[in-house]
Amino acid sequence: MRVLAAMSGGVDSAVAAARAVEAGHDVTGVHLALSKNPQTYRTGARGCCTVEDSRDARRAADVIGIPFYVWDMSERFHEDVVEDFYSEYAAGRTPNPCLRCNEKIKFAAVLDRAIALGFDAVVTGHYARKGSDGLLRRAVDPGKDQSYVLAVLTPKQLAHSVFPLGDTHKSDIRDEAERRDLAVARKPDSHDICFISDGDTSGFLKRKLGTSEGEIVDSSSGEVLGTHDGAHQYTIGQRHGLGLERPAADGKPRYVLSITPVDNRVEVGPREALRIDRITTGAPVWLSPERTEPFRAQVQLRAHGSVLPATVTAEDGKLVATLDEPAYGVATGQTLVVYDPSEEGDAVLASGTIDAAETLASV
Repeated sequence: MRVLAAMSGGVDSAVAAARAVEAGHDVTGVHLALSKNPQTYRTGARGCCTVEDSRDARRAADVIGIPFYVWDMSERFHEDVVEDFYSEYAAGRTPNPCLRCNEKIKFAAVLDRAIALGFDAVVTGHYARKGSDGLLRRAVDPGKDQSYVLAVLTPKQLAHSVFPLGDTHKSDIRDEAERRDLAVARKPDSHDICFISDGDTSGFLKRKLGTSEGEIVDSSSGEVLGTHDGAHQYTIGQRHGLGLERPAADGKPRYVLSITPVDNRVEVGPREALRIDRITTGAPVWLSPERTEPFRAQVQLRAHGSVLPATVTAEDGKLVATLDEPAYGVATGQTLVVYDPSEEGDAVLASGTIDAAETLASV
């Protein structure tokens, strides 16, 4: 196949590109420039889109012996990822920008351009597998598995995607990179949000969305416990950074229970009030045949989060997951990923953005 290898400048994408060459594919490397002003992004190999990464990707491509290009995706990235991040927080939701980048940039904009240029597929360094049935499956390394953040891909996008690292543990990838003389062999993994240069999410949102004083209210009594300067700086389940001077009567911590952007109100209360038994999503993405009857499944509510058994129903163009055991601190804007219910539970069946999370009245 003629394939385009997305090279971030890290060890994973470099080894993925090298493995694609060894598999006999005609490989071209591409690095995505995601900012018009790279100095505003992370430096020092802490993010996935740092100012050093383009140079590291080019050097890796030279060692592997493949053509290499840089594609400017900054406008698309800003519109589909950064602006989405702002608007979701402004609406009282908690987005996952890395998941959105996979959906909108790496497997939409890039793949569309690759197909238009005559490439058959895009190769990435994500830790995930594709089964013989075409389904997306978890990687063999559970600590690095990225099937959750790839679950937003459509079947068509998945069909044109190649994940060479899904059957390998991360430690072995680093050893392989050293054997291949790739300078990124021991480069630190990416962390945090690449477009927040100082790692201060609250400050980043404040600079964009401004400040507006509002109340922090006890959910049960309605008592005003304090004030804040912007509800968009909070997320469901948050415990720290509430700035409350007076502890709860029972001495237990308070958590953010709800955020109401319209009146800039944040409600707090005990952990028990975060209990969630049923989750409803927006329009789902089906990676397996669409189901019309309720079915058993395992669901995951956040990247590297716990896997929970549930009964899932497709209703009115939505997914509704009723959990066997409650979850806590589920935020709208995150993604529900549905896996098969087998003991392995490694095949992704569907995904959807969480629109509502509730406690069942009978509980």
